[in-house]
Amino acid sequence: MPQSLSKMYAHAIFSTKGRIPFLQPSWRDELYKIIGGSLNNLGSRSMLIGGVEDHVHLLFVLSRTVTIADTMGTIKQASSSWVNEQQKTPTTFAWQAGYAIFSVSQSSVNAVRKYIDNQAKHHQKQTFQDELRKWLTKYEEEFDERYLWD
Repeated sequence: MPQSLSKMYAHAIFSTKGRIPFLQPSWRDELYKIIGGSLNNLGSRSMLIGGVEDHVHLLFVLSRTVTIADTMGTIKQASSSWVNEQQKTPTTFAWQAGYAIFSVSQSSVNAVRKYIDNQAKHHQKQTFQDELRKWLTKYEEEFDERYLWD
């Protein structure tokens, strides 16, 4: 096959540093556009971005040529720079150092879309920490609570 083809769906989750509720509804959609544009510029394909005041969820098709670490670092850097340059926040904005990212099968894409679309409703009953623990457990990812939060 002379051509290299790839279609790998990913669901990424990361929070603001210290889970501070920085992400204001008045500019959150613009932030999502910055993140989506960064993904697209890296050769990934942004499908859906959503979240609440203290964290975001991304559904996207991974680039065939850029590592996950480089992708996540680039979108977090670009979006935090945008927040610090464009928004009036009480202190300097930053994302947490880490992230969680999971593979998504073609058959589960719509379920993940629905999950991301319903973040506001979801977080009336569940904290970000409980949500992330649930995802990590679902994917059988071992973690140490001492290093999970910053």
